[in-house]
Amino acid sequence: MYSNFIECLCAHLQLNNPIIIVRIYTLHKTQKLPISLDEAWQFLCDPTNLSKLTPPEMNMTIISGADRPMYAGQVLQYSVTPLPGFKTKWVSEITQYKEKKYFVDDQLYGPYAFWHHKHFVHEIEGGVLLEDLINYKVPFGILGQMVHPLLVKPKLESIFQFRKNQMEALFGVYNGMTKPK
Repeated sequence: MYSNFIECLCAHLQLNNPIIIVRIYTLHKTQKLPISLDEAWQFLCDPTNLSKLTPPEMNMTIISGADRPMYAGQVLQYSVTPLPGFKTKWVSEITQYKEKKYFVDDQLYGPYAFWHHKHFVHEIEGGVLLEDLINYKVPFGILGQMVHPLLVKPKLESIFQFRKNQMEALFGVYNGMTKPK
């Protein structure tokens, strides 16, 4: 009778002309660290450091592509467990790279329907400001959108809190007065 979930849902809700809303979410995070621009850039541009910034329960393993410092066009492959019992491959490409300013990674394959992550590094008094701006879309249409506030968004928030804590453990807490190394 109904060829797909959306048609069935629209019939149930008595919608004659369904409008499918594509929802792109944004996550914006910043962190100040008491390190030099050079030190921050060197750390961030070494793809092997991503495993230090990923919660251990996600079992992030580099498969390929991390054998040299970051560059535009680099393709990185990881194995990751974003949710218990759900192991997947994540393939991303560094699509843009401007030395000591920013780089962009786009997911080519992985758990999201769309993932575009901009990493900015700004020199500030006493250190650096790291800025992450992520635009993403969850899979599974309206079902994914319903699950987003319950599962996906809290998971991303916890990942970035872990990352913040790890960066502070590695480089110290910014107090605005520390001279970068």
